[in-house]
Amino acid sequence: MSASDKSGVLHVYDGIEEMDNHLPRWWLFILWATLIFGFGYWYYYHVTGMGPGSLEVYKAEAAEAARLAASNKPVSDDTLLALMQDSQSVELGKAQFQQQCASCHGQKGEGLIGPNLTDNFWLHGGKPMAIHKTVSEGVVAKGMPAWERTLGAERVRSIVAYVLTLKNTNVAGKAPQGEPEQ
Repeated sequence: MSASDKSGVLHVYDGIEEMDNHLPRWWLFILWATLIFGFGYWYYYHVTGMGPGSLEVYKAEAAEAARLAASNKPVSDDTLLALMQDSQSVELGKAQFQQQCASCHGQKGEGLIGPNLTDNFWLHGGKPMAIHKTVSEGVVAKGMPAWERTLGAERVRSIVAYVLTLKNTNVAGKAPQGEPEQ
């Protein structure tokens, strides 16, 4: 049998017919799409250099890891006071305060249900570690929830940093409660 005897048959060898079948269109589409994507990727990242290279991505991830490692230092008065000077942490703390704490302490910390956080009087201590303990462990008897289990240690530290910035700003609000800080 020759190639001209049957339509589509190119050649017969030992009774095996080699057919001239076309590839499915979906397969050809995937092939061409992959080739075009590969060429575009190569051109964008390697020829023009417009996209971030692997070294830049690595450096950004290493910086983020170093920032997280630094934020996982043991909590102390010094680390909380240093965090108070970091504008990024204070902004994160302000956002968290607005979401979690403002319903009881007011938008500016002036006190609604909870005490005023802007004066010099504190129910459970006004030192940075005392404030951290109050925020992280809560005061169940007074209705203050323990936020560390819900928000995590980093967010609690940023909330404490924000509360430390509110201290002694004396926003008009709820009357002073507790003992004056020495």
